[in-house]
Parts: sequence; C-alpha cells; structure tokens
Amino acid sequence: MKRLFIVAFFFEFGIALLVVPWSSFWDRNYFAQAVPLIHTIIRNNFVRGAVSGLGVVNLTSGIVELISILLARNPGAAPLTLRGHE
Repeated sequence: MKRLFIVAFFFEFGIALLVVPWSSFWDRNYFAQAVPLIHTIIRNNFVRGAVSGLGVVNLTSGIVELISILLARNPGAAPLTLRGHE
C-alpha cells in the first residue's frame, strides 16, 4: 500500500512538473512578480524545458515503480533476463 502512494506521488508530481511551466499559472507567480530577475529566468524556455524534463523523470520513476509492484505480485512469473546472459 505504501508503494502505491509513492507511485501516486510520482505521477502527480510528474504531471504537475510537465504541465505547469507551460501554463499561464507559471507566469503569474508571486515570486516572479516580486523579483524581476526571477521573472526573467523562469520565462526562459530552456528553464521551462528543464522543469518539464524533471516531470518526465518523475513519470518514468512512477512507471518503473508500478511495473516492479505488478511483477512482484506474480511470484510464479519467470524472472526477466537478458538474452545471452542467462
């Protein structure tokens, strides 16, 4: 059950990091309006892409964790091996 909460966290956080930098919410940030330097930095598309990249990493981590949970639930399944390294 605890691992499912971790998967849910990875998915939620990943989707948020993937979508929010490209939304209007990102531009109307309190800190961005208070400090012009921060506003200039976060409006840069490279920064938005980097934050979205972190979202992809979180989504990938969630998928990997979910797969490991599903494979662990089936103890009769053969283990995954690389061909030629059995």
